[in-house]
Amino acid sequence: MNERSGLRLVVLQVLVLSLIATLGGRLWFLQVHSGEAYEAAATSNRVRDIVTPATRGLVVDVSGRPLARNRTALVVSVSRTELLRQSDGGKSLLTRLAEVLDVDYADLKARTTVCGQPGAVRNVCWNGSPYQPIPVADGADDDMMDAVQQILERREDFPGVTAEQQSVRDYAGGGVGANAAHVLGYLGPVTEDEVAQAQADGRPLQSSDLVGRAGIEKEYDAYLRGTPGVRRLSVDSQGGVTGTISETDATPGDYVVTHLDAAVQKATEDALAAAVKGARTTGDPNKGGQKFKADSASAVVMDVRTGGVVAMASYPTYRPNIWVGGISQDEYEGITGAAGNYKILNRATQGEYAPGSIFKAVSTAAAVDAGFSVHRSYNCPGTYNVGNHLKKNYESAAYGVISFERAIEVSCDTNWYYFADTVWNRLGGYEQRSDAKDPFVQAAKGYGLGEATGIDLPAEAGGRIPGREWKQAYWKATKAAACVRAKKGYPEVEDRARAAFLLQLAKENCTDGWRYGPGDEANFAIGQGDVLVTPLQMARVYAAVANGGTLWVPQVAKSVMRPDGTVVKQFAPKSAGKLPVSKDTLSFLQRALTKVSVTGTGAGVFRGWPLDQVPMASKTGTAEVFGKQSTSWFASYAPADKPQYAIVMMVTQGGTGSGTSGPQVRKIYEKLLGVSGSTVRPATALQPGAAPPKGLPRITEDGRVLPPASAARKAAAKPKTPARTPRSTASAGTG
Repeated sequence: MNERSGLRLVVLQVLVLSLIATLGGRLWFLQVHSGEAYEAAATSNRVRDIVTPATRGLVVDVSGRPLARNRTALVVSVSRTELLRQSDGGKSLLTRLAEVLDVDYADLKARTTVCGQPGAVRNVCWNGSPYQPIPVADGADDDMMDAVQQILERREDFPGVTAEQQSVRDYAGGGVGANAAHVLGYLGPVTEDEVAQAQADGRPLQSSDLVGRAGIEKEYDAYLRGTPGVRRLSVDSQGGVTGTISETDATPGDYVVTHLDAAVQKATEDALAAAVKGARTTGDPNKGGQKFKADSASAVVMDVRTGGVVAMASYPTYRPNIWVGGISQDEYEGITGAAGNYKILNRATQGEYAPGSIFKAVSTAAAVDAGFSVHRSYNCPGTYNVGNHLKKNYESAAYGVISFERAIEVSCDTNWYYFADTVWNRLGGYEQRSDAKDPFVQAAKGYGLGEATGIDLPAEAGGRIPGREWKQAYWKATKAAACVRAKKGYPEVEDRARAAFLLQLAKENCTDGWRYGPGDEANFAIGQGDVLVTPLQMARVYAAVANGGTLWVPQVAKSVMRPDGTVVKQFAPKSAGKLPVSKDTLSFLQRALTKVSVTGTGAGVFRGWPLDQVPMASKTGTAEVFGKQSTSWFASYAPADKPQYAIVMMVTQGGTGSGTSGPQVRKIYEKLLGVSGSTVRPATALQPGAAPPKGLPRITEDGRVLPPASAARKAAAKPKTPARTPRSTASAGTG
């Protein structure tokens, strides 16, 4: 062997040894280092998990009446895998199915399209696993039964289409027809991100699950959803089941007991709809008799002693069951778009509006802080000059020198213009600092305005308290646009007077829009201008005035219970602080608001009411909005001597508070307190004893939900209570 051949042999040996070492190392890596992982992967190929959904918990009212429950229905589902196997991608199959179900082909196509794929329609597309049958229709009526019968008889025409009994959500309205769509919310398919987050948090969530998307359904989803059952099956290489490895039963979801009263909710919804209807048949004297548009409205009924929300209604509304079984594109656009006036918006918690004169319960405290005594009298002229601009009382009424109490009764704007103008000058006029301690701003914030109340409903708005710092920040953000408009004008606005006003406003905002002028202060004092609040915020304000000054965190849920009746969690009333007012000022406000219902702007609302037995505290509000008709407000609490409930109603472009909202608030009180004409009939009150039940609903062994024991006893005793007739009839003032 020569030297070259030996070298080649050595190289070959090294190469062979390297290959052996590499193979040995790889074998060690697979069998030793990664053996457990591969073993687990192999095991998973031999195991299949069958998930049994948990029964979703009920949402019930304070007496145990079901607001959201479950019902059994025939559910038609389509296998997406089978659709893709069709030569035409499933078009002919969906066309036949749409004809049988009497729905549009486009809707079926949208529902069976996986979210994220081309053509997917948001909130309509399928957001679950693409390997799971997709539900496309459900029901229990004769039409549904006929459709299912056709599908079952013509299986060859409907491959991959199944029909079976399943549990679906049902918004039952408490058995009295309550809607409560905005409070209850709805369910929607879970997203991949939510499944991943749930797994990271150690929470069971499957891609086929439905989760809460709004309202109580979203806020308390973790309680309501329950825990799904899992059956682990061993399978062979062909996918055949060879046995059961383990099985865990599903745990049903918990029940959420609310402060809502289904009967009061229905009465509130009916009153709100009546207020809108009534406004639309009434002529606006400021618009040449044009009928009020009354395009949106809301009402809140609150327990002043706990902050519990007894009823909450928003207009326009929609059927909550529209989401059950999937929503069509037309239906979705109908409740979320401008054409339907954004029906999905909860005006009580998400709508922000100028409050008008009901804000005087707040600015009264500010006036006292500024040194104006509630025990003095002040001049109430028909007009007041603010910054060289003549501002009027509503309808230009002049009352002369009157007491502070009378100023609240008749809602004298010029009194507050005087207070505001004096405060503005004391703070330095146009030279005042942006951080000046304005008593009107301080009082509003002390009343909890300008921030969310903390109610247990998602997406709450906080309103706006526009002080000097806000004015500067807003000017910086809008200066460029204002300067463009100052040059361009508003040629697209047909109303030339309005176009001229907008042009002048743009010129001012372009040059010195940052300055906080006397007009800003005057508007603030009467709840106009840039001040924005939600109806829920104002209900809490009047509840605090009624109960002695405590600002409660509004609460919809009262407790969480297991289906066997065990209490999981109780939500005790939670204070958010005290009103920044003295006892003397608070007592004054309570007296003045009670007088409003007797000889003030609310007297027409309560004409014929048994005020000697059930005194009422109220305040009307008519907020003027540039370019629109007035917003109607009515804020109240009752009984004024022993407050239990606060009710606030608002109707945008609805006219006056005393003419539109007030009469319908009275209707709610009539049913709530059992008042018929001038007679009090406790036996007819919606809540026995004219107070919400203190106990919790009872759950029987067979699953029935019964009223609290205390409420049941009161209800049984109601017929024994005689009607009370009034001892006298109170005088009525102007409406």
